[in-house]
Amino acid sequence: MSIGEVLAQLRPDFADVSISKIRFLETEGLVEPQRSPSGYRRFTHDDVARLRYVLTVQRDHYLPLRVIKEQLEQLDRGMELVTEGSTVTPYTAATAANDEVLLPRASLLEAAAISDELLAELESYGMVTARRGGTYDADALLVARTAAELAQYGLQPRHLRSVRTAAERQVGLVEQVVAPMFRQRSADSRGRAEETAADVARLTVRLHAALVDAGTRRLSR
Repeated sequence: MSIGEVLAQLRPDFADVSISKIRFLETEGLVEPQRSPSGYRRFTHDDVARLRYVLTVQRDHYLPLRVIKEQLEQLDRGMELVTEGSTVTPYTAATAANDEVLLPRASLLEAAAISDELLAELESYGMVTARRGGTYDADALLVARTAAELAQYGLQPRHLRSVRTAAERQVGLVEQVVAPMFRQRSADSRGRAEETAADVARLTVRLHAALVDAGTRRLSR
């Protein structure tokens, strides 16, 4: 495929992708298209899968390109990204974009730009939890990165316990709504429960943000 054809395949899912972005990812070594005798880039389906993977984890997991490149290297060696257990799976166009991104502790510290001490404190207050095998998921990365930004204003994990408590109460509200649906065993009921949970969670987050914004505005009155 030409670079234009690749762009046409990716744009329905990634509206902000451009030819310049694809060339930049090539420059960074994340994809290596072949060249035709006349010098034009020629992409394979595996190249498109790699690009789709990179764009997905950038958008959904906020990972820096260096960490994404490490993940791709693991896939190229035939290893799966999830390091729990010993199962390995080859990198394929069909599965690359669906692999869950889990980071070892050192990679999380670097990706979130936090110290080991701050991470340990976040863990002690239950704000970040390692998975079995000592890996961390995208949620842990987002919490750690946000906590690091708040620390610049003097807010340490101990100050954030009320935020965690509020989040747990919001989860409790969602659970009240969807628990009866999850008790039904049909696949259709589970699908409706997951959709409802996401919708109720979105609305409670919106309400929380509106209340915080209103309260913050009152501070300056």
